[in-house]
Amino acid sequence: MEREEAANLIPISRKPTGWGTRHTVAVMSFWGFAMSYAMRFNLSMAIVAMVNRTAELPLNNTNLSLSLRNFQASCANLENDNGWTEAYSMDSYEDADTEPNGEFDWDEAEQGLILGSFFYGYVVTQLPGGVIAGKFGGKWPLGLGLLLTAIFAILTPIAARTNTALLVTARIIQGLGEGVTTPAMHALLAVWAPPEERGQMASIAYAGTSFGTAATMVISGYLIKENVMGGWPSVFYVIGAATIVWFGLWCVLVYDSPAKHPRIKADELLHIQSAIGSQVSQTKLKTPWGKIFRSLPLWAILIAHTGHTWGLYTLLTELPTYMKLVLDFDIKQNSWMSALPYLVMWIAAIVLVKIADLCVAKNYLETLNVRKLMQIIAHLGAGIALIGASYSGCDRVATVALLTTAVGLNGASFAGFGVNHVDISPNHASVLMGITNTVSNMCGFVAPYVAGLLINRHPTLERWQIVFFIAAGVYLLDTVFYLMYASAEEQSWNRETVVESEPKSPFVIEEGPGASPPQLNDDANADAEAGE
Repeated sequence: MEREEAANLIPISRKPTGWGTRHTVAVMSFWGFAMSYAMRFNLSMAIVAMVNRTAELPLNNTNLSLSLRNFQASCANLENDNGWTEAYSMDSYEDADTEPNGEFDWDEAEQGLILGSFFYGYVVTQLPGGVIAGKFGGKWPLGLGLLLTAIFAILTPIAARTNTALLVTARIIQGLGEGVTTPAMHALLAVWAPPEERGQMASIAYAGTSFGTAATMVISGYLIKENVMGGWPSVFYVIGAATIVWFGLWCVLVYDSPAKHPRIKADELLHIQSAIGSQVSQTKLKTPWGKIFRSLPLWAILIAHTGHTWGLYTLLTELPTYMKLVLDFDIKQNSWMSALPYLVMWIAAIVLVKIADLCVAKNYLETLNVRKLMQIIAHLGAGIALIGASYSGCDRVATVALLTTAVGLNGASFAGFGVNHVDISPNHASVLMGITNTVSNMCGFVAPYVAGLLINRHPTLERWQIVFFIAAGVYLLDTVFYLMYASAEEQSWNRETVVESEPKSPFVIEEGPGASPPQLNDDANADAEAGE
């Protein structure tokens, strides 16, 4: 009753105080993305323990031992030179070599293929996920996508021990499940986030990506080091089970829109609806594909998004291997050092986005200038740090600090291109995210594969320097393009081409605490058959 009355009240600008349902949506989204990225990148940490490094290179054992030991010695015994503390210093290569060897004989090229296989599936469901979420809401696409990913995460150890092809297939299916999550999140943000809170809500939700990445690195390192449930397989069991628990809470606590939420207070509903106003149409709209693809502001977002994923995915998939083979951290030290950049990114995202929202709310800067400033911090800053890391050599303190800076500064992008889709077209935000995420996440399988080819059989500082230079160059180019063509203005095609009749969802979606999973909608199917 309160929600019906709210729709008829005169809009007011007063913001409700205290915890609201939109905050619950943001927090549950945070944990959803934490689970998403934990499952996406747990293999990056587990693979360090899965691979038999002795059999990795096709050389005789004597030559391999000598060459690898000589290489490792170039980064050894540095404690006195750089002040590295005892807890994270390298004892010696011989001591590090006592860690148990893995059971899989994959070289770097094969590892790059396996690590990137997730993204073959991930890019396929981006655009369909955006269309579905735009028409029927983001709750169920996001929730069911992560549930599917969790099931196949639990099956990953069985797949790996069967054969490589089955492991790649399992990872592709996980990618298919997660492909709908980001477009679905943008569909939720478009209806749940008032413009002045848009950056903050987006940063809370998407900060789960860096938190989940950091958490899975640390948790994985502990599980492997302590040989819990057989070591590396437990990485997949624990995270998969946690995601299933999250899905149960998501079904009960999150709804597609404020108007559908049975427990939202009238003042919060009124605040959201009056703040969003006419930006989001209450009538279903056709997607103006031609105008979207001719839009330079969209291309600016797409290029920035592509550069973002190239740089981050290069580090996300390869950083644990770099920490092991170049800086020679053991698995537990590796987990903490690999996690540190993403913990910093999580904190940076929250702080920088809060500053960005404050600048917009107080009219210190126009929205477009805030978006551009955040991109400069995120990508130019990261590029400079990566160049520095490429020259830091065996100085562990400097290398870890620079890599942490490079990843951490990327948190600013959540208030840059990351929320720019909603600025230019709230009605089609999920579709726009589907487009940019599809293209950009091709880097998910290209970047680690390129890194694998460059480093294969020669994990030297010089080879890694090339990898870092490429990522820095990509960051520079995407920033220049974004500064030239980005916009924060609602585009003219945002509200065009109204559909005469609203399409029915192919699913019956129940709402409320006892909600059941979506079921086929016989009425919608009958309408579809009648129209054929």
